[in-house]
Parts: sequence; C-alpha cells; structure tokens
Amino acid sequence: MRRTDLANGEPRASPSAPAHTCVSSLQFTVTRRYVVRTFGCQMNEHDSERIAGLLEHDGLEPAENEAEADIVVFNTCCIRENADNKLYGSLGTLKAWKDQQPTRQIVVAGCLAQKDRDIVRERAPWVDVVLGTHNVHRAAQLIEEARTSGPITEILDEAVVDDYALFPSALPVKRETTYRSWVTIQIGCDNTCAYCIVPAVRGKEISRPFDQIVDEVRSLASTGVSEIFLLGQNVNSYGRDLSLASRRAGDAEVRVAPQFAALLRAVGEVPGVRRVRYMSPHPKDMREDTLLAMAETAAVCEHLHYPLQSGSDSVLAAMHRGYTAQRYLERLAQARATINDLAVTTDVIVGFPGETEADFAATMEVAVAAEFDSAYAFIFSPREGTAAAEMTDKFCDPKVVGERYERLKVVLDRTAVMKHRARIGRIEEVVVEGMSKKHPELTTGRTRQNKLVHFSSPEQLRLGTYARVEITDAARFHLAGRLVDVVAEPTHKTRLAVASA
Repeated sequence: MRRTDLANGEPRASPSAPAHTCVSSLQFTVTRRYVVRTFGCQMNEHDSERIAGLLEHDGLEPAENEAEADIVVFNTCCIRENADNKLYGSLGTLKAWKDQQPTRQIVVAGCLAQKDRDIVRERAPWVDVVLGTHNVHRAAQLIEEARTSGPITEILDEAVVDDYALFPSALPVKRETTYRSWVTIQIGCDNTCAYCIVPAVRGKEISRPFDQIVDEVRSLASTGVSEIFLLGQNVNSYGRDLSLASRRAGDAEVRVAPQFAALLRAVGEVPGVRRVRYMSPHPKDMREDTLLAMAETAAVCEHLHYPLQSGSDSVLAAMHRGYTAQRYLERLAQARATINDLAVTTDVIVGFPGETEADFAATMEVAVAAEFDSAYAFIFSPREGTAAAEMTDKFCDPKVVGERYERLKVVLDRTAVMKHRARIGRIEEVVVEGMSKKHPELTTGRTRQNKLVHFSSPEQLRLGTYARVEITDAARFHLAGRLVDVVAEPTHKTRLAVASA
C-alpha cells in the first residue's frame, strides 16, 4: 500500500460570522453536497454507485452540478489516452471552483488514479484525495480525513481478499435506476492482453462466492429490480480461482468446476428477475455450457458482446489473445445456432503495432463474415505499463491507421443498418428507460437484444415498464416504433417528496 498525507501548510479558511446573529436554542447543521462524475466502463459506473452510496450513508446529499457541490468525485478510466486528457482537463477547470471556496474538495478515484498514483497531485496539487480501485470502500473516510488533515493519496497494490468490502456490491449503494442493478461477480483479470492496462490497475482475478451473488440478486428482486447485469473483467472465467481451492470429501480432494453457466441459470431463476445480462466474456474462455445456459434460461437476454479485437492471427498472437480468427468464427456460429435471435456486438482495435495491410484485410474479412449487430472500433492507443506500449519500432503510421479505421467503419455501419432493418415489422419487448433526449415526445426503451428503441406512446410510461413495440423504422444506432401494449408494470417503489406543514 502507498499512502501519502500532504498538509498544505496553511490553515483552512473558516466562514466569517454573520453581522447579526439570532440567538436560538435550535442547532442547525449545513449538509454537504456531492457530485460523482464517471469515466469509462460499467465496472466504473458500478463503483460510482457505491461511492455515492457511501457518501449518502455518511450524511451527504447529491448536488445537481459542480456549482452546487462541496465535493466533486472523478471516478476515472485509463483504457485510452483521451481518458487521461479528459480528466486533467476537468481538474484544470475545477481549480477556479476550488479557489472560490477552499473548503470544497476534489477526489480522484478509479483506474487512472491507480495507475498514476502520486502523479495526479503532481499535475493537479489542488486535488484533496486520490484513491485507487482496491479501496473504494474507504472513499467517505478518506474524504473526511483530508478535510481535517490535508490532502491524501492512498493506493493499495492489491485487493485484501478477506476484506468484507472487497466487492463493490458489499457496500451501500445509490443506484441510478430502480429497475436495473449491476452485480459484481468477479474483480481483476488474469489475462495478459498486450494492449490492456486493466490487470495492472484492477489486480488478479478474484471470484465472489456463488451464494453471495444469488442472495444479493434475491434481495434486489424483492425490492422490484427486474433486470440484473452481471459484471466482471472476464465473466466466463468466473469460478476458476474457486476451482483451484480444493475442498475435502473424506480423504479425497474434489475440485470445484468453473461456475459461470450455473450462475447464469441460478440468477435467471430468481423470482421477479425478467432479464439477465453480462459483460464481458473472453472468446478463449467461451464454453458450450455457457451458450446452453443462455439458450435454456428464459431470463438471460439474447445478446452477446464478443470482443474480436483483430481478424489477423498474427496480430491476435501479438496481442496474446489466445484464439485464432477461425476459432472465433466457429464459436460465434455455435452461439448463433444455440441461441435463437442472438444479437452480437464486438470490439475491434485498428493499428495495433505491426499491423500490415494484409492483417487489416483479414480483420475486414472477419467483420464481413461475422455480421455484427454493432461494433466499437478503436484506434490503438499505447498505454504506459503495457507490453504493446514498448513496441515503438512497430507503431503504425497514424495516417494509414486513420484511413483503415474509416474503411472498417463503413463495413461495420453497413452491417448494423442491415441487422436493424431486418427487425422492421417485428413486435419487440422493451423495458422503458425514459424519454428520448433528442425527441422528448418519444419514449425510449431497450430490447432483449440490447437495441435502443424510440417509440410513440399515448401516455407516459414509468421507468421499468415492460411493453411490446412494433418496429416501424431503423437507423444505425437505434430502432423506431409505436407502442402495442404494456406487458408488465414496474414493481419497484416510487419515492415521493413529502413536504411537512
């Protein structure tokens, strides 16, 4: 563990007393307010919910924006370089905000904090707290310590396995939605992908006990949560570390088998759970039993995010991905043959060090053959601390990479539109997510295949309502339709503000 306590050498400013003070026997306490800003993946969003939960458990209240807040928390990502630029740009903007009222506090948490450590405060000395990925559970405590003792940087080198707060789901929570909940099943990653910084900032794989996960899902369902999103860095290796811990049956040692397929089935069978999703699997670890669990468990959604990264075997080997393009396509075909109406999304990296035109052509061929419903294409960004960042002599010409990226997008976009148009005329079940941001007269929902649908409705539907929608049009990023009928009303409780007389 690294911890640095840095007092600023100056007394904290105290608010001046008012010119006229009304004497009263009543004592008033000013409640501090906070804002949490999240960069990056669903795991970070889940951590942010836990940080918010801890702060509210500590008596703080949420603010609408930074201007109304006493504390601003940045929960950071470090997958790509623009994440660094975005954070430090935001910190620069907040310097004037903090100068206006020195008692305000700025907190940097998450993956970038874990990676940069003391660099955060070197670049932005006005930051009060820097904490990493392994001590989210201490966020509120560190904020209070910094308030009285000065700036703190506390980074744990690894998770403490016996810590009750090892998994974010063990902490107080403030969920962003009432009908959906993320559930952490695993932290860390044991893979060695050459481009990825995650193992360095999230640590080794540690699986959460099976029964704890199912118990949490039961508890969530009892409050009206109907959609469960299982989170892990490599979910289909869930239980691998548990299987290495042998248990005794008499004198014989029995090894526990990997359990992700069993977990899908168990979570999907919890009463009240209508949908189960997960993120993200690794192609080298995708097993037939997982595909069968998806096909045979009614609640598990027909959506598979299946990261390709490259269609070139030589690039995949350099990336340390552990599969070939042929194996990827074979398992993808098996998934589609096993799971009816499966939607498949993916990630692709363009311009990995050493990528040739022939390598890129292979990626284009796989993209055409795979017919992805949607894809996230990225230009390679070297991250300090990864093997790929050291391959400087193999870095590709940025101009060439940019041209390849645009060519790939044409293929991916064409396939996405084709997949969406094929759904016109169908009746899709959606869960209502709210009103469209661009078109407030339309309701927004999401299908089991994770497709966004904007549709007309004669009345406003509550968040978490399940409805059937006829698809009437299709675009690259969404479907359009009209309400047919409501399938199920939300069962979560709606909180109403009550004013006392």
